[in-house]
Amino acid sequence: MGRSRRTLPEELLLLALDPATGTTAQPQSLDLGLAGAQLVELALAGRIAPDGDRIAVILPRPTGDPTLDTALELLRRRGSPVRAVNWIGGPRLGLRQTYLAHLERCGMVHAVESQMCGVLPTTRYQATDNAISREIRARLDSAIRTGVPPDPRTAALAALAHAVGLGKHLYPGNEGRSARSRLRDLIRHDPMGGLVAHAVLDVQNGVTAQPRRSPGGGRPAARPPAVAQPAGVPAGSRRAGMIRTAAVR
Repeated sequence: MGRSRRTLPEELLLLALDPATGTTAQPQSLDLGLAGAQLVELALAGRIAPDGDRIAVILPRPTGDPTLDTALELLRRRGSPVRAVNWIGGPRLGLRQTYLAHLERCGMVHAVESQMCGVLPTTRYQATDNAISREIRARLDSAIRTGVPPDPRTAALAALAHAVGLGKHLYPGNEGRSARSRLRDLIRHDPMGGLVAHAVLDVQNGVTAQPRRSPGGGRPAARPPAVAQPAGVPAGSRRAGMIRTAAVR
């Protein structure tokens, strides 16, 4: 794969990194988003493909990226397609720290050791080149502002940013409401990005039960479109603010 292009997990992490504090926004859900970003990157590399709501390995050849290849090998060892929600919600949390260390080795961030409250040691991360983060942000801003369908990589990045809750970090306050809505709507432009983004939301909402089977058996039936969340409906009872796109084939 080489290092001429940043991977989607790297871009998602740089997007979440706050240059003022050196910390990441949405740390609890970001690990889930990074796991989903790995799946999209492997799909873009032609290693995996969606199979209903599952992920199938179609080419087990390594990509050359050690972190992605670890995920690819784990998927290959499953022997059969795995549900995206089960993969993303599996016991591989800690990806945020793994990718922060990876970005540090690549020279894209540097670690700053400090103390919290003057006692507890903590590590903060600063981007070594803020132009990279600005370029990533500019791609999202352009897709939101122009309404022109983005490339699959940017569409997937937008879908994952929405799924992990980065919208309120990137476009805060009432003035950012329309931008957050358009960020959410970009999910429809990439089927794989939409699949993993929905899986990230399902894991956060605790929706991990086996999906309903189609009447004739075989693959699960497509989930019906979600509607906007009415006022007073508890969060988690349905995906707030998410508009379901056509089922991924």
